Amino acid sequence: GGHHPTWEGEVFNMRYQALRKLGCGTFATVWLCQDTRRKKHVAVKVLKSREGFAEAAQDEVALLHCVSSMKKKDQAGENIISLLDNFRMIGENGFHILLLRVLQRWVLGPSLRCLMGNYTAQGLPLPFVKKSLQQVLAGLHFLHKRCRIIHADIKPENILLYGQAKSLQRLLPDMLDCDQRTDLRLKGPGGDLGNRLEELDLMSIEVKIADLGSACWTYKPFSKEIQTQPYRALEVLLGLDYGTPADIWSTGCLAFEMATGECLFDPQPGKYFSRDDDHVARIIELLGRIPPQIAFSWNKSTKFFSRPG
Repeated sequence: GGHHPTWEGEVFNMRYQALRKLGCGTFATVWLCQDTRRKKHVAVKVLKSREGFAEAAQDEVALLHCVSSMKKKDQAGENIISLLDNFRMIGENGFHILLLRVLQRWVLGPSLRCLMGNYTAQGLPLPFVKKSLQQVLAGLHFLHKRCRIIHADIKPENILLYGQAKSLQRLLPDMLDCDQRTDLRLKGPGGDLGNRLEELDLMSIEVKIADLGSACWTYKPFSKEIQTQPYRALEVLLGLDYGTPADIWSTGCLAFEMATGECLFDPQPGKYFSRDDDHVARIIELLGRIPPQIAFSWNKSTKFFSRPG
């Protein structure tokens, strides 16, 4: 499908040696690599080579460069993953763009999704939820106000854990494996990883926002459809113009999921309606009527709404 078939031990750019895969997505794979010159670990994102991906990758590079330059002026930027370098290489499937981010002496890697998998029955402890959300919101404030960027895909998979705790370092290999599983629910508290997660001092862990692969400028949206379904904002579902509030909606959905272990919205398609249609219905069911001026801007409004709304 255009992915570069990377193997352990492969060296990128005569410098970065692949140690193990950290994750795989629709558009890229991410590898833990050793910088052989500086003797440090880095994460290397290898984007697909297929036509159209190069342009999207260049957009991501521009967004990441903006974040890096603004970070020098505002400490709140520390809640966003940093770009270290980027370069092109040619593989058997064509040209690939590679993005590098630093993995410092503090551990950075497993996602919030993996941690939540262990606490699905009751949600994460509320003090940790509040602390994490403050960091996510500070990061979004930096992106929105300083960089004029909409992240467009806030969800547990794109919030990475970050900490110096030795216990987190010991858990890292298991948690990275967890991030790669299709079944994200881990064994319950009785399981081996579950026991070790319970012993972990969650309040020593920070979070960072990752993956600007779907992001866009506030003044230049790249796509009409953004966000992963359960976290998709109402204006996006209705096909209307969106802005930075779309990220705040996703963060609200994330907050509920972290605190309860349940998705706030889990829409399903039916015989006569799409998943998006069901999503709109569930939003109305939970939050009340959509204001008529918004509801009737939807191109499907006459199918689902009467004249009074």
